[in-house]
Amino acid sequence: MKTQLEKARAFRALHERAGIFVIPNPWDVGSARLLAGLGFESLATTSAGFARAIGKTDYHVSRDEVMRHSAELSASVEVPISGDLENGFGDSPEDAAETIRLAAKAGLVGGSIEDSRRNAETPQYELSHAVERVRAAAEAARALPFPFVLTARAENFFTGNPDLADTIVRLQKYQEAGADVLYAPLLRSAEDIRSVIASVDRPVNVLLGPREPMTVPELAALGVKRISLGSTLASVATSALLRAGREILDSSSFALARDTVSGRAIDELIARGTPAA
Repeated sequence: MKTQLEKARAFRALHERAGIFVIPNPWDVGSARLLAGLGFESLATTSAGFARAIGKTDYHVSRDEVMRHSAELSASVEVPISGDLENGFGDSPEDAAETIRLAAKAGLVGGSIEDSRRNAETPQYELSHAVERVRAAAEAARALPFPFVLTARAENFFTGNPDLADTIVRLQKYQEAGADVLYAPLLRSAEDIRSVIASVDRPVNVLLGPREPMTVPELAALGVKRISLGSTLASVATSALLRAGREILDSSSFALARDTVSGRAIDELIARGTPAA
């Protein structure tokens, strides 16, 4: 099994080498090993995917639960894992810093901190406070004995405030505060992505692409460094389950079984993604 330092160096190298890479989001050990077995070089947790896997809704999972889940995933595969750390599970800069320290203890080698407050009236932290939270997280990351990759997220578009200018200002300030990667989920267009990338000098993560997903080569041409999938893969799997269940209930048919991947093929991929003893 690779050490955390080895995983951290490998993850940092993915951001420093030329070209783009995809970081998919498993929701349990099985999906993590399947994705590693397919050949993905790194993975990221998904708050929504994990929450639904344990019968909860997004943002209703505790920090302790997330850290236990992160530790399970980190120990289950050889590839580096970055964590969806939501808003740091608290409003203060120290909350964000402590979440980074706990993430490292759980085996993660990277993680993202959002500027969303989970408050409908004021969905994002005021800019100066958001910057202090990123700075505290960055300082905690720099104090670790390995290179932890900190991603700072500007949640404007995700929280219903599609202000590109403010998004760019926030990302620039988070860059100055020490973030290694910058991320604004749900940008509307290729032009939005291009504007963000032209305005910062750190690697930029994109969620699939604009509202109509773009291809990996198209996003690479814009200068995107990293593509994450969020809860998409978990939603694809859940949608297949729901379609199958409805088919059985509504038509008493089991035709869906003809379209499944064989159990042997699944087992082979899991074995391929399992660390050597």
